[in-house]
Amino acid sequence: MSSAFDQLTLRELISTAQYVGVQGIDLCVFRLDGTRQDHTATHLDYDHFTLDTAKQLIEDFNAASLGLSLGAFENMIGGDPAERIKNQNHLLKLIRIAYLLGGDANDVKVGTFVGYNHELGAEEGGFQKNLDEYKRVFGPIIKYAEDMGVTILYENCPMEGWRSASFTTTFNNLAGVLAARKLMYALIPSRAHGEIYDPSHDIWQHTDPVDVIAQSDISRIQRIHVKTTRNLKTKARVDWGGMYPMQTVDKDLAAEAGVAIPAHDWDRHHYEAMLPGFGGSDSMDWRAFADLLTAKGFDGPYEIENEAKNSKDTGNISAIVQGYQATVGFLSPMLWNLDESAGYKYRNSQSFMYSEMHDVPVRTIDQL
Repeated sequence: MSSAFDQLTLRELISTAQYVGVQGIDLCVFRLDGTRQDHTATHLDYDHFTLDTAKQLIEDFNAASLGLSLGAFENMIGGDPAERIKNQNHLLKLIRIAYLLGGDANDVKVGTFVGYNHELGAEEGGFQKNLDEYKRVFGPIIKYAEDMGVTILYENCPMEGWRSASFTTTFNNLAGVLAARKLMYALIPSRAHGEIYDPSHDIWQHTDPVDVIAQSDISRIQRIHVKTTRNLKTKARVDWGGMYPMQTVDKDLAAEAGVAIPAHDWDRHHYEAMLPGFGGSDSMDWRAFADLLTAKGFDGPYEIENEAKNSKDTGNISAIVQGYQATVGFLSPMLWNLDESAGYKYRNSQSFMYSEMHDVPVRTIDQL
């Protein structure tokens, strides 16, 4: 996932991916005028993407023996109404780009968040009202994607720091729990949507990712985010418990009582984001996780999402690259066959197909 390399150009990103030893790139294509500031990158010119752009991109990725997907992760059903519409329209641009790149035929998916509408959520029956709002917004978007031969994938991060720490709840993305995703598929049965499952988000919710995979419809899981969590045993965890986030109270009162309060918006739960195999052990069984995915027939990409404190957050490009390399080495015996001369090695003879796609105009949400 290219968010960790926001400082690199696309050409530099392709070279770095080859150097690291991965087999593809999930290109982040966030709005340049968006409000989100954390872990974002924009590696395609989404406002000037043409058939010729698509053809050149396919040629570049084929030449590098890399696959690709794309995505941008914003609030689609809540937040500022004007920004919400911009986010929805941006998602439609990415669906068009994926179509021009061959869509599902080339395994080019579009990643997104759903988000959450807290105005509705504060009302009685607020969770159901968010499900209803999801269906209202995403129903036509998914139909559009289906007509274009493109699949939308939701990431399951609750986005626990997406609002000020002064708010009580940290549930800011509808798809943040398995029950919601099951309900979403029941509301919109189309096969043109699924998920990017990230186990790290369930760990700090005290849910075993292996159990989640066991109860998931594996056909809906089309990507795995490789990111993990180390749950921390801190005094604050004892003070506040592990079920609810830390709350913001008067600083002087907290100091007098000897109670920890959030240092910033993302400091609500008691964990550290990590990359598996880089800088220590984490709080999940990756072997059991990968084995169950394989047993259930998952054969999609494992995408390394680097948000690790000791890698991406250092801002040091060498440490960022080291994190990716360590993770590739950590996962390779679980996912790749043993080669006599090269050890555990990935083998892929597939390349992107390019057919003469017909150009389609950019659509906006009001047109759907």
